[in-house]
Amino acid sequence: MALTNQQKEKISIEVIKTLVTRFDNFPEDASNNRNAPFHEAFLNAFSDKLNGKVSDTPFFISLSSWLHGLNTTLGQIFFENIAHHLCNGEKREYTSKRLGNLKITQTQRNHISQIIADLSNTTTTPDLTNENNLLFANYNDAVINAMDFSADVFIEDTNTITAIELKSVKPNSGEMKGEKQKILEGKAALYRLFPGKQIHFYMGFPFDPTVNPATDTVTSFNKTRFLGSIINMTKYFDPNETLVASELWNMLSGQPNTMEEILEIINAISTTSFLSKFQLLTDNTRRLSPEYRNQLNEWNLFSELELIDNNNSLVQNIGTDTTLIRIYNKIAFDKKGNYNTERYSTLKQLI
Repeated sequence: MALTNQQKEKISIEVIKTLVTRFDNFPEDASNNRNAPFHEAFLNAFSDKLNGKVSDTPFFISLSSWLHGLNTTLGQIFFENIAHHLCNGEKREYTSKRLGNLKITQTQRNHISQIIADLSNTTTTPDLTNENNLLFANYNDAVINAMDFSADVFIEDTNTITAIELKSVKPNSGEMKGEKQKILEGKAALYRLFPGKQIHFYMGFPFDPTVNPATDTVTSFNKTRFLGSIINMTKYFDPNETLVASELWNMLSGQPNTMEEILEIINAISTTSFLSKFQLLTDNTRRLSPEYRNQLNEWNLFSELELIDNNNSLVQNIGTDTTLIRIYNKIAFDKKGNYNTERYSTLKQLI
C-alpha cells in the first residue's frame, strides 16, 4: 500500500517550502560575498586538489556555507516534519517547567547510573531487553526528579508509547553517552507517566551515508557498518534501539518503500524549472488554466486541485459575499512556499 494522497501532499509542501527558502539564499555569484580571508588562505594549501574542479574560490566558500544551511534545514526541520506527516505524531517535550516535577524512582535512577557506568567501562555491552527489565518495574521507593527530555517524534497509541530522537548521520564525537542517559531517563519517566503501556524509545537516522550508490540502492542500509562508523555508538546502544534509513521511514508510515516514495516526490519537484513552476502557482490570473491544473497534479497538490475542479460551484455559492470573495481571491502559496490551509478549509465547506 502506497502513501495516501494527503501524506504525499504534505510531503510535497515541505519540499516546496525547503526549495523556496534555499533558492532565496543561493549564491548566484561571489560579488556580494562576505569577506573570508582566513578561509581563502587555508584553501591555498588545497589549490592543486581544487584545480579543474573549482574555478571560483569565493563562490566555492559561499556554496559551502549554503550547503551547511541546507544540512541544517533538513536536520532540524524537514526530516522532523516529514516524520510527523507519516505517523501523525508530534514533537513532545517533558520538562519540569512544562509539567512540574517529572519523577522517576530512586531505584530506577540507580539502575540508570549503573547501566551507564558498566557501558562506559565496557563491563557490559548494550542489551535492550536487560535494560528495559531494570527500568520497567513498579518500585515502591522514593521518587525523585527526572532529567528533562524531549522526543522529536512522539506517538501515543492505545497500548504503546513510541519516542524517536532524530539524529544527524554524523553526530558529534562524545555525544552517545549523554544520549543514552537521556533515553534511559526518558523511558523510566514515560513508564511512570503511562502505566500499562509498552514504552519504546529509538534513535533514528534518516539515511545511511556508508552505502555505496554504485553498488547498492540509496535507500538501503548496513546497520552494523553504519553504527560502527559513529564514535561510541555500539558502546552504548543496542542495534534494536536504533532505526536507520528505510527502516526508520517504513516504521513511521507503517508501509514498505516509504523512503523510495519520499525521494520520488523530492525528485519530481526539485528540478531546474522549479522556480518558474512555483511562480505559476502564485499567479491567480492563470488559476483556471490547464497548465496550472497540470502543475497541481505533478506536485501532488490535491487540496488546491479539489478547489479548481469545483470552481463553478464555489463561485456560485460565494455569490456576492464580500468576505468569501476576498478569501477566494487569495493566492494559494505565500512567498515562502507555505500553502494557505485556512483558505482551503473555508472554501472546501462551500463545495
